[in-house]
Amino acid sequence: MAETVGVAPGFSLPDPATLESLEGKVSDIEWRLRCDLAATYRLTALYGWDDMIFTHISARLPSENGEERFLLNPYGLLFEEITASSLIKVDLKGNSVQDTPYFTNPAGFTIHSALHMAREDAHCVLHVHSPHGVAVSAQQDGLKRYTQFSMIVHDDVAYHDYEGIATDLDERERLIKDIGSHSFLILRNHGTLTVGANCALAFLRMYFLEQACRTQIL
Repeated sequence: MAETVGVAPGFSLPDPATLESLEGKVSDIEWRLRCDLAATYRLTALYGWDDMIFTHISARLPSENGEERFLLNPYGLLFEEITASSLIKVDLKGNSVQDTPYFTNPAGFTIHSALHMAREDAHCVLHVHSPHGVAVSAQQDGLKRYTQFSMIVHDDVAYHDYEGIATDLDERERLIKDIGSHSFLILRNHGTLTVGANCALAFLRMYFLEQACRTQIL
């Protein structure tokens, strides 16, 4: 099987292009969501918002026997490499609940699981470390009302103070409190995040937020 370079020298993962397709092996709803989420990963890379293998975009699946299920990227793949069939179905802790040659980074799901738990409307959570977004997140006053883009999002933006790498599950409560009912979250000294009822809306919101940050920094 072909391999793709992973996160460190000597670390390799199966090439997602060689995976057997899951189409017809999962529900139609799950397959459509897999396609939408994979497209969102690739669009995020196309727009230059990705950060190598870091950050995540997650999507909520219909519950299974009362258990929450989500789709998440395999740890080690670049966003531009992700396919519908390589996405991993995970539980609320970010642990895989399907057979897959890949693995997840459960610690990276801390932020996402908090918002999925707290917000019924957060079917997709998109988190990036774009240069312009990180730059604005490091500024004391955050996003300013400089442009039409910033006016679109400004009053719907919340802030969360940096607490280090998001491995502490207790941080989820503070994330939930900080975002409240807002659709946009600036993680100070860290990056940006949007939520949406679907992948397209989360992406569109990130587009407006990124444009606002970009025009503020340039």
